[in-house]
This record gives sequence, C-alpha cells and structure tokens, in this order.
Amino acid sequence: MREQVSSPFREFWERFTTNRFATAGLVVIVVLFLLSLAAALVTPYSPDTIDAWHVLLPPSASHWFGTDELGRDVFTRVVYGARVSLKVGFVAVGIAVVIGTVIGLFAGFYGGWVDSVLMRLVDIMLCFPTFFLILAVIAMLEPSIWYIMVIIGLTGWMGVARLVRAEVLSLKNRDFILAARVLGASDLRIIFRHILPNALSPVLVSATLGVAGAILTESALSFLGIGVQPPTPSWGNILTSGKDYIEFAWWLSLFPGVAILVTVLSYNLVGEGIRDALDPRRQG
Repeated sequence: MREQVSSPFREFWERFTTNRFATAGLVVIVVLFLLSLAAALVTPYSPDTIDAWHVLLPPSASHWFGTDELGRDVFTRVVYGARVSLKVGFVAVGIAVVIGTVIGLFAGFYGGWVDSVLMRLVDIMLCFPTFFLILAVIAMLEPSIWYIMVIIGLTGWMGVARLVRAEVLSLKNRDFILAARVLGASDLRIIFRHILPNALSPVLVSATLGVAGAILTESALSFLGIGVQPPTPSWGNILTSGKDYIEFAWWLSLFPGVAILVTVLSYNLVGEGIRDALDPRRQG
C-alpha cells in the first residue's frame, strides 16, 4: 500500500489546528466576517433608522443589545460596524505589507548603501509616535475612512520591512539562489520569483497581528471623533455615544467594547497559531 505524501499546506493546517486557541480565534473571525457580509439578513433593523419610541431600551428579545439614544438597534450597528473595522484592518494592513515587503526585499538583497538608506528610513519612521502622527495628519484632512486606511497603512510598514529584510539576508546566499544567478536570472526575477515566496512566513504572521492593531487604531480614532463619522456605524463611534449614558445604559459601551476585545484577541491568537505552525520547533 503506497504511503500518502502530505502537502505543505496540509502539514501546516494539521499543526495549526492542534492549537485550540488559534482554531477558536479563526472560527470567531470567520463568523464575524460572515455576519458582516450578511448583515441585512441577520437583523431586520437598519443601522441608521431613528425610533423615538424605543430610546435607550435595555437588551431584550426584540433588541438583543438594546437601543441607543436615538432608538437605533445596537446589535445592528455593531454588526454593520464590523464591516468598517474589518475593511480598515485588511486594507491598511495590505498597504503596509506591500510597502514593507518591497523595502525589506531590496534592503536585504542589495545590502550596502541601499540597505543603509532604507533602514535609516525605517529608523526615522520608528522615531515618530505612530498614533500621534496619524492624529496630526487626519486633523489636517477631512475625516474619512479612506484617509484612515491609507494613513494607518503608510505608518505601519516598518515592522514588516525589518522582518522581510532579516529573512532575505538568510536566503540570498543559499544554493537555489546561487543556482538562479548562474542560470542568468535577473535580480528582479530572483527577488520576486525565488526569494519572496520563501520569505512570506513572517509577513503572514505580521499581517495577521497587524489587522488587530489597525482595528484598535481605527476604533481609537473613531472614539476621539476624528475617525469614521456618524451616522456610519463603527465600534469606536458607538463607544463614543455610549460614554455619555454609561451610568444607566451600560449596554451602549459593553457590546461594542466586547466586539473589539474578542476580534483583536482572535486575530492575535490566529497570528500566534500561524507562527507556531510555520515553525515546527515551537511545537511541544
């Protein structure tokens, strides 16, 4: 009987699923993603419909998370707010990963003055307090979800660049790279065809953890009133409206806060699980 050969993905998946916390985090992320996509089917209410007859109602069978100061269903707004948070997380991290990966690839591959210039750029960016830099830029622009995504992405690539550079330094002198040089492959082909696929492991982990950070940043900006603007629901601005009624309408702050906590925790758990699964030495 012929022995079945496991694919790299299957081996990765088997190692990942042995981590119960990471698996639970992945389940939460998938459920949240599906809820945000099917928001109109999950809840009969509109996130923006004002109902003056049902103001600040506590959680009940008809309003699972209660209602806010304008009579809007909080569960509906939390579900629709997930769309905003996930969109910001994925787009911002996508921008950061692209910039950081390209800079890390070129810095590690060419070394010398190219490496020095690019790494000094990384050091300069790291000198600025990221959150206050985002605040300063957004304060000069009109508050917009698109500005938020771009700014978070443009200020969050430095860690990815360092990780990719370190991985490239360990790869560029290996035999398969030297063989590609002997065969006449161009630098760009070597970088993007041979090195990049082998340097994606730390990028994947960093991207997963980065989504959690981007969601926290967006929530903080919206809480301060310079992020996503009402009536568009986001977890941050739902918390903002709830802080004025926290003494007698606790549900306005509790449920969006729990949503942020669970989502960020889930992404962190998944990131840790991916890191462990990609590095078998961490097993056991």
